Amino acid sequence: IHYRLSFFFQHPQNITIPTLPWLLIFVSELILSFAWFLQQACRWRPVYRTVFPERLPADDKLPAIDVFICTADPNKEPSVEVMNTVISAMALDYPPEKLHVYISDDAGSDATLRCTKEAWNFAKYWVPFRRKYGLVTACPDVYFSSSENDNGDYKGSEFKAERKKMEVI
Repeated sequence: IHYRLSFFFQHPQNITIPTLPWLLIFVSELILSFAWFLQQACRWRPVYRTVFPERLPADDKLPAIDVFICTADPNKEPSVEVMNTVISAMALDYPPEKLHVYISDDAGSDATLRCTKEAWNFAKYWVPFRRKYGLVTACPDVYFSSSENDNGDYKGSEFKAERKKMEVI
């Protein structure tokens, strides 16, 4: 800003550049500097948010939630990935009677229908398994493919046996 401003205080014989473009550039730099200054305000005093789970209402007072999962083409969106999303939505920590998961398939493909039936059969075992052992990961694909196992608090033989059974299903 000092450089642009010093241009106007030069002797008139030393000015070889037209004044109007220089003035437009100076005004635009002032506007951008002001915008940058305003943008820095959020960094001066950042907002920290905390979660208070004890303030959540009881399960019977929670609202019903509808989750819509849209898919169009099973060739572009693999059905396995879509079903992992469906199972993850079904495994949310929310009262099951208030959670509704819908799949919208614009292509109406048979592959998506068959995969939905298989995902529903798998979810009957996955969701209780996840809740029983307190697993953080809701997506079965991420859970079984990760190098770090999210085994919750259990490391016993019962957990390992059930985990192997889940891998087979």
